[in-house]
Amino acid sequence: MIVDISVLHDEHIEAIVDGTRGSNVPRHGEYLKMCIRENQEKKRITFVAFIGYEFAGMVNLIFESSYPYFKNNYIPEINDLLVVPMFRNQGIAKKLIDETERFASNSYIRVGLGVGLYKDYGSAQRLYFKNGYIPDGNGLMYNNSEVNPGNHVRVDDDLLIYLYKYL
Repeated sequence: MIVDISVLHDEHIEAIVDGTRGSNVPRHGEYLKMCIRENQEKKRITFVAFIGYEFAGMVNLIFESSYPYFKNNYIPEINDLLVVPMFRNQGIAKKLIDETERFASNSYIRVGLGVGLYKDYGSAQRLYFKNGYIPDGNGLMYNNSEVNPGNHVRVDDDLLIYLYKYL
């Protein structure tokens, strides 16, 4: 299986929207257009993976994270890693992460990411730890704010632990 990884362009939008339609990970044209605009503005770079003409996955590297610890320490954030369900467990996420790290290593000494804490994120958690990511030591975050002991938070996609890796 040959995985082609490139930077997101307008001609990819239709394949990505079609490839994620009806899945639990849909990506819409407006979101993809925003990614392209921010790529042009040098706020992020978005990599896409294709197998032949089929969309397989994507990932962003956001150069100025909205997570305060990363922002204050000049750590870009890997964001929105996605592999289409039919292409999972074939190494595509690893290839996307590797390409993102390779790109980031030209300008940064570390790269970081946030990962959810419930079961749906189990595969991603294993992937990140296996690939050398460690917790940043700031504990749980909800909407990029520290969760203090005794507080109650909703367990959803905004409850994260942030990890980083030296490149």
